[in-house]
Amino acid sequence: MSKPFLFTRVGYSYVPTTNIHESINWYVENLELRLIDKFEDRGSLLAVLQYPHSHATALLLIETNEYKPLEINRNGAAFPIMAMNCPDIDYSYNKLKDNGVDIVKELTSLGAGEARYFYFRDNQGNLLEGAWSIWDPQDEIKDEFLS
Repeated sequence: MSKPFLFTRVGYSYVPTTNIHESINWYVENLELRLIDKFEDRGSLLAVLQYPHSHATALLLIETNEYKPLEINRNGAAFPIMAMNCPDIDYSYNKLKDNGVDIVKELTSLGAGEARYFYFRDNQGNLLEGAWSIWDPQDEIKDEFLS
């Protein structure tokens, strides 16, 4: 018999927005996430968005009246609140740039190219990261994303 685990994975990532409808459209159009559900909870709207990976954490947009874009202050510099894996980081970077997304840190390599990343802001100013590394697991894509 094995011991029980306290936690097994991250369940959701929460991202604030002052306009849930605009943010849903932004994430669907620019990041190609899928809207799974939208509902009211404790007096505000929430939207559940899904990534294509079979075991990916869901992203929940939470509507709020307070405009406070999220970023981490790391040694005096802005640092993203989350990183999203890109199987082809050049494609992801160029697609976002072509779509007019606010790229705030250009595509950067680490080490001898084992990892690459860039920073960008969503439509509400939340700082996000596109990331790729040689250590990323092979993606298992959900069937509904393949059609």
